[in-house]
Amino acid sequence: MRKILFVLLFLFSCARWAYAGESDLIPYQKGDWKALLALANERPIAIHLWGVTCAPCAPEMAAWGKFLPKHPEDKVIFLQVDNVSKEMIHTMLARAKLSNANNYYIAQANDEALRYEIDSQWFGETPVTILIDKSGNRESILGPVDFKYLQAWFKKQNS
Repeated sequence: MRKILFVLLFLFSCARWAYAGESDLIPYQKGDWKALLALANERPIAIHLWGVTCAPCAPEMAAWGKFLPKHPEDKVIFLQVDNVSKEMIHTMLARAKLSNANNYYIAQANDEALRYEIDSQWFGETPVTILIDKSGNRESILGPVDFKYLQAWFKKQNS
């Protein structure tokens, strides 16, 4: 019995260690959109909506993982929208080297009100990136983002 308890404690410790240094995933719930926008603090912001089960999202997330270290001044928030386990989200973020980014996940499965709150014209397709300038004007990019365009957009907004 002691051996089993020891093994279980060891496995639990290893699982916790595997996520050491990673930021916690922040649950996104109804009403959180305004709070997310407030994080921009009157600066331009990109909010990237992605999914673990989205085929084009995996390579795009890896591209985000290369983009962010080169542009630390750019404010980017990632919102995972699939109804999947936190472990699956952590795994994909780790592969993309985005574990320490601003990571949120939708905490309520299949909630149309959440999608409507984000964008009344959005039906849940991923990936989509919403660019919001200092004045609150929005631009939505459906599909993988063009990182040269994104870099130019941030540069223009920050000048």
